Amino acid sequence: MHRLWLIFAQTVTVALAMLFVVTTLKPEWLPNRTAAVTLHEATPSLTAGEQPAPSSYRDASRAALPAVVHIYTTKDMKTQRHPLFDDPIFRHFFGDRPEGGKQQRNSGLGSGVIVSTNGYILTNFHVIEAADDIQVSLNDGKTYKATVIGSDPESDLAILQIKAEKLPAITFGQMENVRVGDVVLAIGNPFGVGQTVTMGIVSALGRSHLGINTFENFIQTDAAINPGNSGGALVDTNGHLVGINTAIYSRTGGSHGIGFAIPVSSVRSIMEQIIQTGTVTRGWIGVEAQEITPDLAESFGLPDVEGALIAGLMRNSPADAAGIKPGDVLLAVNGKAVKDPQVMLDLIAALKPEERVNFRLRRDKNIIEVQVKIGKRPPLQRERE
Repeated sequence: MHRLWLIFAQTVTVALAMLFVVTTLKPEWLPNRTAAVTLHEATPSLTAGEQPAPSSYRDASRAALPAVVHIYTTKDMKTQRHPLFDDPIFRHFFGDRPEGGKQQRNSGLGSGVIVSTNGYILTNFHVIEAADDIQVSLNDGKTYKATVIGSDPESDLAILQIKAEKLPAITFGQMENVRVGDVVLAIGNPFGVGQTVTMGIVSALGRSHLGINTFENFIQTDAAINPGNSGGALVDTNGHLVGINTAIYSRTGGSHGIGFAIPVSSVRSIMEQIIQTGTVTRGWIGVEAQEITPDLAESFGLPDVEGALIAGLMRNSPADAAGIKPGDVLLAVNGKAVKDPQVMLDLIAALKPEERVNFRLRRDKNIIEVQVKIGKRPPLQRERE
């Protein structure tokens, strides 16, 4: 009896083991059992009016690339001959040196953007500054000699022209549609390796107080911008121009993900003035302004740090003629609030010479208003290297 029970127990154990194996490995062998299936659901189709998320920026690149050019510049440099070079003993040990006054060539490179079919090209002023010869290479490999139509050092923009027709001009975007987080592409000629497209996002808008230009209102982006990209295009996902790549924040000379571009809104107005007149006209009143720090506000007895402290003014300037004095705090220009000296500079620069404008000031503890006849801002003087 005991032996029969042992055989029965062993048989049940083996049967259960077999059932477990079949259930786990071959469930379809069991009757009335449905095998598990993983389904890959199709993505629902888009409703009318919706656009698919971009998975490639080839169309934007294809639209913008032909309008971005390479700029090569050269300038003559005179070498100065030291009197020691004429000493026979010196020449015996160190050999002959270049003759004094011999011309040497210094080459540079950058990028530019074709803005009209008849040869106008937009670039940075620092790309072509002091250049004696400027060559522009198009996307199709053709090279042209360029002439400078005009420049604006204070915004770091310049307009060139080449003798060519039916060029692929870029399409200008709308700055009011640009938002932080938008995808942008930077196009240029970094390190001279050839035309290159990099991708990033708009990291910030309205960047100023960077000490790069006199007038600053930059788009910040993390799209890689490197030496040689200056003057190139920053475009949106439609390939439309939203900025001109100008500078990077870097401690090594390479991209650290902080690049700056001049917004297309500023570019357009400056470009139109340069093409029409060869220069840019801005308003000016002849004052030197200082930012109001908490310490200055306390020492002057000011209620806050808003405004621009007038630290000095030129004699016989528009501000002097209007009765503005050092120590005044400029609060508003033509009804627009002045937050700091940079805002003051931008507001005054946007005014037309000969225009009469109301300025609101704080003098001591009183608020006063004066009318200023706006003058013309003198051109920035730079020494030629």
